[in-house]
Amino acid sequence: MTTFSQKPADVVKKWILIDAEGLVVGRLATVIANHLRGKHKPTFTPHVDDGDNVIVINADKVVFTGKKFTDKVYYWHTGHPGGIKERTARQLLEGRFPERVVEKAVERMVPRGPLGRRQMKNLRVYAGAEHPHVAQQPEVLDVAKLNSKNKKVA
Repeated sequence: MTTFSQKPADVVKKWILIDAEGLVVGRLATVIANHLRGKHKPTFTPHVDDGDNVIVINADKVVFTGKKFTDKVYYWHTGHPGGIKERTARQLLEGRFPERVVEKAVERMVPRGPLGRRQMKNLRVYAGAEHPHVAQQPEVLDVAKLNSKNKKVA
């Protein structure tokens, strides 16, 4: 018996819709990353992009546990001397692009390299409840039902 290896031509991609309202960022990102990579499928092959297309709505309504909302800091560098910049999670979620919190969390859980970049292109994150992918008829995935810890209860 030989080990199964999925061919890129045999990949079947589905569309998945996730409502992120009230979900914990890290736990949500883990579920999204696994679906982007295809690790939830029995045909998972590490070197093939056999993950699904994931649509995330209400990304501006995600929550952090503990004091991460005020204490977690996102850093980046401009490339100039002394160009280290930082923003807290609160500033990002209240800013112009709150969906970047989810995008960055998922991006850091997907492998770096050409395959990871290709898999990240299958992620669409929207701050509001509207999305333009109705024609793809996405399946709704209720992340809160997967584990009780996925949704933060006040």
